Amino acid sequence: MNTVASKSNVESEFLEIDSKGAWPLLYQHIRNECLNYDYTFSEARKSQNKNLNRYRDVSPYDHSRVVLSKGPCDYINANLVTCCSTRVCCDVMQMERAHRQYILTQGPLPHTAGHFWLMVWEQNCKAVLMLNRIIEKNQVKCHQYWPLDSGSDLELPDVGLKVQLVSESEAPYYTTRTLRLTETESGNSRDIIHFHYTTWPDFGVPESPTAFLNFLMVVRESGALDQNVGPPVVHCSAGIGRSGTFCLVDSCLVLIEESGLESVNVREVLLEMRRYRMGLIQTPDQLRFSYWAIIEGSNKYINGSNILRSDASDNTIELSAITPNHSQPTEEQPPQPPPRGASLSRPQVANNHVDSEEQPPDKPLPSEPPPPPTRPLPNTPGSSDEGSYQSPPSSPESRDGVARRRRAERKERVTQQVRDMKRKQQAAESWQQMKRSILQPLTIGIGVGVLLIGGAIAYSYLSSRV
Repeated sequence: MNTVASKSNVESEFLEIDSKGAWPLLYQHIRNECLNYDYTFSEARKSQNKNLNRYRDVSPYDHSRVVLSKGPCDYINANLVTCCSTRVCCDVMQMERAHRQYILTQGPLPHTAGHFWLMVWEQNCKAVLMLNRIIEKNQVKCHQYWPLDSGSDLELPDVGLKVQLVSESEAPYYTTRTLRLTETESGNSRDIIHFHYTTWPDFGVPESPTAFLNFLMVVRESGALDQNVGPPVVHCSAGIGRSGTFCLVDSCLVLIEESGLESVNVREVLLEMRRYRMGLIQTPDQLRFSYWAIIEGSNKYINGSNILRSDASDNTIELSAITPNHSQPTEEQPPQPPPRGASLSRPQVANNHVDSEEQPPDKPLPSEPPPPPTRPLPNTPGSSDEGSYQSPPSSPESRDGVARRRRAERKERVTQQVRDMKRKQQAAESWQQMKRSILQPLTIGIGVGVLLIGGAIAYSYLSSRV
């Protein structure tokens, strides 16, 4: 594909929307169009399945939900999403397929981890893409569904599977693991690649598309998105915000590869993807970032090649003149408890201020991605959530020691946080049970007293009439 000398339709649209601060309006327009969809989600509303949903207002559509063929039930909060786009050619509407399929799902719950791995096994998936951390803003956003220690097993007796951590490799902003999934009855095993993006904030966006596009390149080069294997499992916490952003960017870049940048309508692709899973992309900032990543990614294609280059292209779009539309908060407040997606049903005000539950304060995106580093990236991640770089140790032995120590410290910290959260939850449940045990007899006593008093009054009234 020839490089684009002038601004493309996608870039022109991006610059126009950005200059007007109209991302909330475009996002609201997309949500309003999706209100016309009449797809059902009755399986998610069945009483036996309600506790299998992480958020009560994020449900899988019936027509595209993944159905489990064995195990305790056939339900899981997951959808098979197919990407295609429409364009008008000679007054004829044509469908262009990106030859991409994804399974988008929620972060597993403690009692749905077995269902999650059963889905991976039955759908012949090669990779799992995890775009969230286990704990974010002091809330458990996903169950620890894989073993932390190399060689240890996670037994899943309810579905007849077990998971083993084979290897783990860390980069500044993501971790790659090899997990061995074994069917206990037959002894058959498969190695699953676990790509864990660790620096993507909940309800937010990465600081720039550079790291995100490099992560996408690593996933592509693994063959996890190829047509000859099962669809990749993509999840965050609810499986609609960060997951939808990843799939939209990847699908649009595939369409650009096949038909050129001018033929892609990002909004139409997102609307089509939302026909398979509700609420994909949760904030105007995630929509803006998707456009930005698509533009930057399209400018990093090698002519005639299907692979993204890791270095910046000479015709990278200049975004330095763009003024961010949002203000940077000093610290994000923790989100409110579920429901997750009030943004799925309530209209959004067309300005830059949003409510804390629906969408936390929008973050600005930098006007230009940082230049590529002049030195090799370290083997260990930075201490901050955004993956800051640190100078590598002086020797391979010391680097390995630092990596092992930090990995052990992080695992211990996450384990302790999960333990504290469970203890608080158990204390809250105990308190609720105690309140019920106290209030129930009291309520019955009051009810009986009211009935006796009412009967006495009625008797006195009737006696006086006689």
